[in-house]
Amino acid sequence: MSAATSSSRQNRWGRDHPHYRWVALSNTTLGVLMVTINSSIVIISLPAIFRGLHLNPLEPGNVGYLLWLLMGFLLVSAVFVVTFGRLGDMYGRVRMYNWGFIVFAIASVATALDPLDGGSGAMWLILWRVLQGIGGAMLFANSTAILADAFPATQRGMALGINQVSAIAGSFLGLVIGGLLSEWHWRAVFWVSVPFGILGALWSWKSLHELGEKRPGRLDIPGNLTFAVGLSAVLAAITYGIQPYGGHTMGWLNPWVLLGLIGGTVLLVVFCLIETRVADPMFDMSLFKIRAFSAGNVAGLLASIARGGMQFMLIIWLQGIWLPLHGYDFESTPLWAGIYLLPLTVGFLVAGPISGTLSDRYGARWFAGGGMLLVAATFIGMLLIPTDFHYWMFALLIFLNGIGSGLFSAPNTSSIMNSVPARQRGTASGMRGTFFNSGTSLSIGLFFSLMIVGLANALPRTLTDGLVAQKVPHGTAEQIGNLPPVGSLFAAFLGYNPIESLLGPSGALKTIPQSNADTLTGKTFFPHLISEPFHHGLIVVFTAAAVMSVIAAIASLLQGAKYVHDDSTDQAVAAATVEESVVR
Repeated sequence: MSAATSSSRQNRWGRDHPHYRWVALSNTTLGVLMVTINSSIVIISLPAIFRGLHLNPLEPGNVGYLLWLLMGFLLVSAVFVVTFGRLGDMYGRVRMYNWGFIVFAIASVATALDPLDGGSGAMWLILWRVLQGIGGAMLFANSTAILADAFPATQRGMALGINQVSAIAGSFLGLVIGGLLSEWHWRAVFWVSVPFGILGALWSWKSLHELGEKRPGRLDIPGNLTFAVGLSAVLAAITYGIQPYGGHTMGWLNPWVLLGLIGGTVLLVVFCLIETRVADPMFDMSLFKIRAFSAGNVAGLLASIARGGMQFMLIIWLQGIWLPLHGYDFESTPLWAGIYLLPLTVGFLVAGPISGTLSDRYGARWFAGGGMLLVAATFIGMLLIPTDFHYWMFALLIFLNGIGSGLFSAPNTSSIMNSVPARQRGTASGMRGTFFNSGTSLSIGLFFSLMIVGLANALPRTLTDGLVAQKVPHGTAEQIGNLPPVGSLFAAFLGYNPIESLLGPSGALKTIPQSNADTLTGKTFFPHLISEPFHHGLIVVFTAAAVMSVIAAIASLLQGAKYVHDDSTDQAVAAATVEESVVR
């Protein structure tokens, strides 16, 4: 009786059960949503986290903590997602996915229970966020492959569309959730993941089954090491490249930054050579011979860089300029920035599943290519509206941007996963995830650098003249105006008014008339001051994002007509090979 019951339970959600695919879709969507919410939830919560740890994020020594709280999670996710995709192919995608939930939940508990204060407390969070990123990589690498195994090719675009749009929408939902929870308590930002991690682990353990074909083999140790060290070095160097060095506004001439960029690039080249020579490569270079796979990943990388850069720029625009100009206190701007960005998320949710379903019927190229052209048009539109815009104009542009990204993301993912053999879906999913996560990490260094270049041309003169106009002594005003613009940029990013902290040590606020001191430390002085220099930087940033989007559109159009890899052909070839060997 017990054996029959066990068999019944096993077959309840088996491969041929019509409901199993929806269980797989629901669970994997929960997994990627949890991961991507956590990739952005800290962005909006940083002011509350630093207040809770009694750290001033604008002090030069603390900028590193700020950057690594953002970058640690993203870097680890980018580095290990291919490794866990390959391990999923070897030992089971569902098994690796289940462990991802467990690791993520444990790390979330540890971050929420941070027992330390100051810099030590920040380091505790960074280290456990790194472990969170490892759990996230395990989930991210295998979720797409699990869906590709569960759904037939005729429905795969719809399923991957829902999953992918949930992933991207999660990065924007994290801004709203982080804003709400950080208003209550900074630890709640980390506690929120715990119940979902436990629920996901129990649910996936009970309901998901290994439907894919395992590929026994050895783990590619040389490839894993060169890839992990090389990519980590490049991304870490980019992180430090946006910080001041010596007398320079940025650190691109820092010997350690140059060593990381050059040495990391050399290691990645060595990694590519290794992968063409080992029997069981971690990064199967032969997949790049498939046009839909290679073009789709190039387009995905560029789209991810553009999208990540836009996210940071819009937060700066809202928190540092627009919201204070419209009467919001600096302390409340993180919450309202997340709320005012909701049209972007709505655009994703509207377009993603629809485009995924339609791409199943008509192919991906026109949806993906057209979506990226729409994204490029919205970047140009954002350059044409004033810095102090009417909200309906801004909301319309970011809604259309969300529509364009939704049109692109689901068909692009479906095209990539449909183009590879079933036995390599874990590896392909990990490779796609690496491009996706690396793009987000690269966007921080790239777009912050472009913005700093734009600010460096206009901010020193604007800041000096503005302070002098409010009776600040010229020598003090000039000294503050010549400070690296990264401080003002991070102040806007975090919703801080830096004028008081900049002028405090000089004592100038006590020597000038009180009315001028009140103006300098009020809601509107800093936003008015930074508006024009910020727009100079925005021209550089969004022009670059528009160019990347157009190139991504061209790559999408080059993917070719609708293409689904025929696994039956692979099986026939394998059977013929076995038969031939038996005859011999």
